[in-house]
Amino acid sequence: MPVSAPALSLPLASVRIGQPEAAEALGRAWVSAIRKVEITGPVWLDALNLAGDLQADQKNHGGPDQALCVYSGGHYAYWSQQLSQPMLPGSFGENLTLAGDYTEHDVCLGDIFRLGGAIVQISQPRSPCYKLGLRWQTPLLPKYLQDSGRTGWYMRVLQPGLVAPTDALVLQERPYPEWPITLVNSVKYERREEVELVAALVACPALGQQWQRKLRSRLAGSAPLYDDANRLEGPAE
Repeated sequence: MPVSAPALSLPLASVRIGQPEAAEALGRAWVSAIRKVEITGPVWLDALNLAGDLQADQKNHGGPDQALCVYSGGHYAYWSQQLSQPMLPGSFGENLTLAGDYTEHDVCLGDIFRLGGAIVQISQPRSPCYKLGLRWQTPLLPKYLQDSGRTGWYMRVLQPGLVAPTDALVLQERPYPEWPITLVNSVKYERREEVELVAALVACPALGQQWQRKLRSRLAGSAPLYDDANRLEGPAE
């Protein structure tokens, strides 16, 4: 383990998988795999998914950079208070819910972890979308998530393997300690006009292709700096 990598083990509160299903909320019909079920035994993790997990919108979700969605269980007390209802592990459609208070402050872009028999790497923060708002019938919830920085993050799979709920994410390497997930989120959403900082993030080899494309387009002027509405509110009907 490199000297720059601290001893860090993130235990799991739950592991979940889901299949696309049709639903209706707030007058809109939609299809999503956001309602995931908890598994109690080992499950195979390949380059794209946990076995039995699938994304409904594979244009915007899924792919090698989004094989796993991770969320801090420590955030749910905050959301339970904000939404005035119990918010439990899996409420935001994540695959892995962390136990304890480990958050976006504690991990960095490019961090490499052992998870059971698999090796995984943080690729990008989660970009919350409108379907989260539909699930909880709170249209502004995706924006609340984005603005709070409590987004969670995605991981790519470097080595497939068996994963169990009793496993923990054990840090192996931290190649980019200068990029905590809190800062990565801030660059995209709060400091998007700081061109040099955005360019530095784009230059990080660990950054997922989806974020690479988005930020490169902003830098080139081919996409507006403030272009979140479609993702946060959903396509116009």
